Order: sequence, then structure tokens, then C-alpha cells
Amino acid sequence: MNDIPSLAILGGSGLYNMHGLENAQEFEIETPFGKPSAPIVVGSLKGQRVAFLARHGDGHHISPSEINFRANIYALKSLGVERLVSISACGSLREDYTPGEIVIPDQLFDFTKDRPRTFFGEGMVAHIGVADPFCADLSQEVYEAVKSAGGKTHKGGALITIEGPRFSTRAESNTFRSWGMSVINMSTAPEAFLAREAEMCYSVMNHVTDYDVWHVSEKPVTVEIVIEILNRNTELAQNAVRNLARNLKAARDCQCGEALASALITDPKVIPDETKQKLDLLVNKYLP
Repeated sequence: MNDIPSLAILGGSGLYNMHGLENAQEFEIETPFGKPSAPIVVGSLKGQRVAFLARHGDGHHISPSEINFRANIYALKSLGVERLVSISACGSLREDYTPGEIVIPDQLFDFTKDRPRTFFGEGMVAHIGVADPFCADLSQEVYEAVKSAGGKTHKGGALITIEGPRFSTRAESNTFRSWGMSVINMSTAPEAFLAREAEMCYSVMNHVTDYDVWHVSEKPVTVEIVIEILNRNTELAQNAVRNLARNLKAARDCQCGEALASALITDPKVIPDETKQKLDLLVNKYLP
């Protein structure tokens, strides 16, 4: 079996390990952007090499705004990962997306404020295209995997990522609803954009835990409510990942692997050597 992971899972709130990984190894990886949230565990799952990374660290000690998103994505890229699925808790901003259900969004609104959003800078500029921020092919595979695991699943909808770690005010929640947002979380931006810069397919399996704070007949979201739903959905998430690994297509059929081909704008002659070295993993095939 190829040692390169064909799939990576980024576990969010409530999913801190991946059951069923055989012959698992831990990798402590240092990147030019620092260390990832936790050691990356790589093992075999249903015939695939799968990597797992706990986004909030062991014991959930990393706040959303403190996650080193760049190190997480860079470390997975360094292992050869091409397809990445994020598992995340979210609040519903729609009456028909109810707690306990799964949403596979197709759009993303970045409402964060304090996070590094790109690998680039320091003498190299890239304008990455993210009109459709999630890989449609991988999202379809995730959707089918969740359905076959028995989960009530919605495909499509706009996800808004807020800075956190606090929950929304009612005014904010109702504003997001008026904008047409479907679900809300604290982790997908800038993760999705960094994955695109790293030319990785990226999709999100969002577990609806609450109605945020807008719903007049439901209690406002609390940590207790989130954990209760997540505990119920952990087995569903694990089974869905196993289904995904079992049925994952052998090769990618999308354009995610060429995302930087039309994004780099800086003349290679003026890029500082230290920047070239720092970003070699991402840009090597495009520079002379």
C-alpha cells in the first residue's frame, strides 16, 4: 500500500481521534509556519492511507482564533495529502436545517478578523480563485458517505465563519440570516482558502448542533448543547469517514490540483530566495 495518505480528516469539536486506524503512526512535523495543532496520526482505514489531525489540539486546548491554520495545512501537504475533509460543529441559521443533521455547504463567507489568510507574501504574491471554495467532487463523495451511514444530510448552503470564541448576539445571528447564510461556525475560514492555495481538495462535514441564538422557541446555544449533540453524532461521523475511505475515487478528477497555475503573479526573478525556500512545497512546479 502507498504510504502517502490519500485522505486527511481534520477533526473539530467532539472528534478528537479516528477509530479504526490500523498500523497507526504519529508524525511530529515542524513547518515554516510553526507546529500544527497536534501530532498527525496516519494509518490504514478501509484500504486507504488516512491522516488525522485534531484541529483544536489534544484535549481541545486551542481556541478558534489561536489555531495555526497555515501549519495544519502545510503539514498535511508535506505528507502528500491531496484530499482533505473537515469535520466541524455548526449552528443552523435555517428552520429546515435542524440539530443532529449534517450539512455539506457549497459556499463560504469569511467573517473572521484576526487570522492569517494566505501562505503568500514576503515578496511573492498569489491571487487564488475561490469563487467555489469547496471541491464539488469531494463534497459529493462526502454527501454520499454520510447518507450511507444513515445521517440526515443537506447538500448545499452558505457557511459563515465568525471569529469566535464567543457565540453570536441575536442581532448578529439575525443579520447573518438576512444575508442568506445557512450555517455558522468558527473554523472553516481561512482553512478552506489555505487548502486551495495548497492545491488540495477540501470539503466540510458540518454537524448541526443548535439554532445559534435567533430561534425564538429554542434555547440559545451553549457549550452543553453543542457537546450533547456532538456526542450523539460522533459514531455517525466515524462511520461516514469509513464509508468515504472505502469508496474514495482512486484519482482526482477536478481542477483543485492546479489552483496555483493561474494565481502566481510575481516575476520569479524578484522573489527573495528565502521566500522561495519557505514556499517550495507549494510552488516548486511553477517556478523555473
